[in-house]
Amino acid sequence: MTTTCVKRAFKCRFYPTDEQAAELSRTFGCVRKVYNLALAARTEAWTRQERVNYNATSAMLTAWKKTEELAFLNEVSSVPLQQCLRHLQVAFTSFFGKRAKYPRFKSRKKSRRSAEYTTSGFRFRDGALTLAKMRGHLDIVWSRPLPQGAKPSTVTVSQDAAGRWFVSMLCEDPSVKPLPAAGNAVGVDVGLDHLLTLSTGEKIANPRHERTDRARLALAQRRMAKKAKGSANRAKARRKVAKIHARIADRRRDGLHKLTTRLVRENQTIVIEDLTVRTMVKNRSLSRAISDAAWSQFRNLLEYKAAWYGREVIAVDRWFPSSKLCSTCGTLKEKMPLHIRTWTCDCGTTHDRDVNAAKNLLAAGRAVSACGAGVRPQRSSPDGQSAKKQEPSRREP
Repeated sequence: MTTTCVKRAFKCRFYPTDEQAAELSRTFGCVRKVYNLALAARTEAWTRQERVNYNATSAMLTAWKKTEELAFLNEVSSVPLQQCLRHLQVAFTSFFGKRAKYPRFKSRKKSRRSAEYTTSGFRFRDGALTLAKMRGHLDIVWSRPLPQGAKPSTVTVSQDAAGRWFVSMLCEDPSVKPLPAAGNAVGVDVGLDHLLTLSTGEKIANPRHERTDRARLALAQRRMAKKAKGSANRAKARRKVAKIHARIADRRRDGLHKLTTRLVRENQTIVIEDLTVRTMVKNRSLSRAISDAAWSQFRNLLEYKAAWYGREVIAVDRWFPSSKLCSTCGTLKEKMPLHIRTWTCDCGTTHDRDVNAAKNLLAAGRAVSACGAGVRPQRSSPDGQSAKKQEPSRREP
């Protein structure tokens, strides 16, 4: 039996020269322009009940380059322009497959600034990366080395709202292999007072990254609001706000990576609850805290790492009464308001609400693993994949 090597994206920060930054900014603008033109053409064809595929938009791109109005598209590498057309094709495929909404136009201010290069659009030698139509290699700060002998298959260059430049290199990583089998299984209940509560009784504190920088963020936002719209001072103030948001997101992501890696290494089976976070954040009194906890990001990290290392993640149906069910005798309480954190069952057992929920999730997950079916019918996750299992995908390490 042959095993396929995992493809892994290694993301590093780099510092371009003024000339390189100008070239990349032109490339980002051309990518956005081509994407919007192709989307407009496909939308117009859709109104006529016609379908336009990638090959047709590629031919359109060739024709656009020959016009006087769009001749500037020849000044940048053609590879990112072709790649954005492929991305648009994927977006329409997901739309027709009812896995996503209709593709939207890219905004100059709000959309992500990025460009993807395939092997014909870059050169990687001895750790030096050079992009097409660009002088000199990129000054990359290597946070970690690439796997020995690895050659990137695609390179994605991006700039975030805080003005930071990143390059993400997708390559095969032979070091990612299934871990030795472990007999441990754990139930994980997510919350706000404690980020995670394990069926072992361990509680992991919620770091509340957004609350830590809330005062600083509010001050920066008030200062930005006082600047004239469209002015250079407003743009500078906007970058300061973006830097605070980036700091919060970076710390949150780092903490979740450490937690999920630990859970995957220590346990063979991890049981979680299939929560509808999109619906839960509509609660105005809890939306900020729920967003800061990043339950969806936790689940995504956990699932792809489990797929990498041969572990199993089981999602129990969201309607399973994990908090109201006694993990000792199985008695089901009729009501369990959120303010009740401890309760005593008729059998005499006193439960911590979160620990009891984690134990019940673990028991339900074991039933799923043994019987092959959930306690309730498994629903689909927002991206259209099964809530119980997902295929491994391209992720940041």
